[in-house]
Amino acid sequence: MVSEGEAATSLQVLRRLDTGPRGLTEAEAAARLAGLGENTPPRPHTDSWPLRCARALRDPFTAVLLTLGLVSALVASWGTAVVILALVAVSCGLRAAGEHRADRSLAALRALVAGTATVLRRSGVDTEPRAREIPVAELVPGDVVRLGPGDLVPADVRLLRARGLTVHQAVLTGESAPVAKSAVDVPDRSEGGPFDEPYLCFQGSGVASGSATAVVVETGERTRFAVAQGAAAPREASAFDRSVHGISWVLVRFMLLTPPLVLMANAALRGRGLETLPFAVAVAVGLTPEMLPVIVTTCLARGAALLARAHRVVVRRLPALHDLGAVDVLCLDKTGTLTQDRPVVERALGPDGDDDPEVLRWAAVGAWWTLQLAELPAPDALDEALLTAAGPVGEEYDGIGAVPFAPERRTATAVVAGSRGTHVLVTKGAAEDVLDRCDLDPAERERLLALAAREADAGLRVLAVATARVPARTRPCTAADEHGLAFRGLVTFRDALAPGAAEALRGLAGLGITIRILTGDHPATAARACRDLGLGAVETGVAASEGAARVDGPVVVARCTPEDKARIVAGLRAAGHTVGFLGDGVNDVPALRAADVGIAPRTAVDLARETADVVLAEKDLGAIGHAVTAGRRSSANIASYLRVTLSSNLGNVIAMLSAGLLLPFLPMLPVQVLAQNLCFDAAQLAFAYDRPGPAALRRPTVLRPRAFLRFITGFGALNAIADLATFGVLALALRGPDALDDQAVFHSAWFTENLLTQALVMLLLRGGSRRGPVGRAAAALAAVGLLLPPGPLGAALGMTGLPPAYHALLAAVLGLYALALRAVRARHDRR
Repeated sequence: MVSEGEAATSLQVLRRLDTGPRGLTEAEAAARLAGLGENTPPRPHTDSWPLRCARALRDPFTAVLLTLGLVSALVASWGTAVVILALVAVSCGLRAAGEHRADRSLAALRALVAGTATVLRRSGVDTEPRAREIPVAELVPGDVVRLGPGDLVPADVRLLRARGLTVHQAVLTGESAPVAKSAVDVPDRSEGGPFDEPYLCFQGSGVASGSATAVVVETGERTRFAVAQGAAAPREASAFDRSVHGISWVLVRFMLLTPPLVLMANAALRGRGLETLPFAVAVAVGLTPEMLPVIVTTCLARGAALLARAHRVVVRRLPALHDLGAVDVLCLDKTGTLTQDRPVVERALGPDGDDDPEVLRWAAVGAWWTLQLAELPAPDALDEALLTAAGPVGEEYDGIGAVPFAPERRTATAVVAGSRGTHVLVTKGAAEDVLDRCDLDPAERERLLALAAREADAGLRVLAVATARVPARTRPCTAADEHGLAFRGLVTFRDALAPGAAEALRGLAGLGITIRILTGDHPATAARACRDLGLGAVETGVAASEGAARVDGPVVVARCTPEDKARIVAGLRAAGHTVGFLGDGVNDVPALRAADVGIAPRTAVDLARETADVVLAEKDLGAIGHAVTAGRRSSANIASYLRVTLSSNLGNVIAMLSAGLLLPFLPMLPVQVLAQNLCFDAAQLAFAYDRPGPAALRRPTVLRPRAFLRFITGFGALNAIADLATFGVLALALRGPDALDDQAVFHSAWFTENLLTQALVMLLLRGGSRRGPVGRAAAALAAVGLLLPPGPLGAALGMTGLPPAYHALLAAVLGLYALALRAVRARHDRR
């Protein structure tokens, strides 16, 4: 990292690096490359397939399933063990495959932004240097590079020569306006740190205008760009991790308590001991939503695949798709996200403050001839905006000379031929500097400065324009000629809005997402852009304010440092919000790590792209809306599965435990419990392919453990009542040879009743349309419940056909259960 010698003169820097203005020889560069390594930031380690699968076992449910599978194998319940272990393997494989696909997509995106640099190299010590293009990775300290408009600064460099150089440092500092740089030898260290030093440029910056020659001082992992990665704090658990783990551990406690309770109760009341262990394990498995890892992974993987195909959005971490669906606060930078990183002309004002098109015309003439005569390869952003707004102007004059922009003067002057042996000087630049060169009395100068300040306070960038008619001369024009000017007026600029940004913001607001703008820009500039986007009255604050980290705080938080952005994001998360952050620069990396879900465009710097959970092929807020909707769709399906499965399973377990204590035999054989679970689990796969109703997509979807516990407790108790009512039917209505002590009849009746109630729960607790894959799966589950017991497979499982009277009574019980279920669901929805 640039430290030692960064405040030294250019000659001292060259001596320290053992190089010179003519650059290195090929042999010297090769030796340094071998010793120091390539000029590339550290790449994240790519995990192997076995490691990806092993990491998936850290999920609490997956770990518990693995434990139950091993316990089932120990008690010789081979069918249960095989099924459970297969589910664990499928879940781990799906998750690993999804992460592998995301890494491949990101590698393809990364390959699109590889670059080259123009470097001076010599074939030998006594040969002349030759400029040539080499891959950025081959640069070494001591190399002399050339920079021009549009170039990315390939490493940390110290300027040797510069002409009208301005650079964009937004990826490093968040400041949208280009920063002037010059090759001054006397250090002018400011409180802003090295990024404000005029003679230093850093990897990741982009040249906006001008040209320069610079010496490379740091490369690879030693640049400030790369050091930011090592300085980032470790990531906290995301919203998905917190919610699923919260639900998981509550159920884990239930599952760990169930087998001992079953064993102790049967031993105390029925004298049955270890022979009930397989049944106890089957009950624990029955409480477990075995398909949760598979359902979650399938839902998220399908959503991620659809996003990649339809909207070119790469989800690098599958749970991040759920986090997108849960996001209720989206923080983003203004520069390059809401705006396009380029200014456009807003107004041209005369000295009286009224519109005056002549001011724009003179400013464009100056821009045109400065570009033509100052040998600048391309116009800077303001000149380009002037030429675009004014159209074809300037060519009607004959250009005589130009004095290009210089940071110390903050003005640029073009000289064109006037009438009858005169020349016209056209000077434009910062208002204060231009007015200092005008022939004005102090009161008028103060009035014009106040006019410029008023426009700047409105969030506009201001350019002053002045002219002077002087006698024709043959000597070149210099900065000393910029005096006695006549003030023409002001040209104001605003940031060009990103196409579709306003519509995308309205769409995100319609999804119930609060927008927060965190920017390094001036508050007035940021507020102006937000007003132009239709955000209405925008409250603006600075990062140091107490309300910056509250969701009811200011919409725009300006003058944000990277640490400020991370602090605000962390504060919002601590207040219970699920936070997304969109950023593309090194200065955004701490906030990307602090957010529940970090989002970066493909054009972001490598470090930001590698840190993000979601990568957009284009910097398009509309794509975020699509990603949020996909996340909510996946989350809604996962939530529906959990509500249906957990309430049904809890009710069955309560009923099973009660029956185990009341009956002289086991209420269901372990193999029958396994068959019932397999049928129900197979039907639950339909939730991974379901399309939730519109209501589920209108607001953030969050899996809240307490809310889930209340839901499954209430509906689980209702399910248990339906099961116990079935016991009553069997005890009171079936007599004679089909009495309650006929175990086969009891097992068959309960098997049928369980699958029918589970089919009803799938339809009535899901919400939305009864059609689609869930409706078809529920119908198939009901058919299995009715047809399997009297069939040959039912006989193999120890079941038998049921008397016709039972079906009529069962229909009555289920009808009452369906009415109660609808009533309780309606009451729950109202609450």
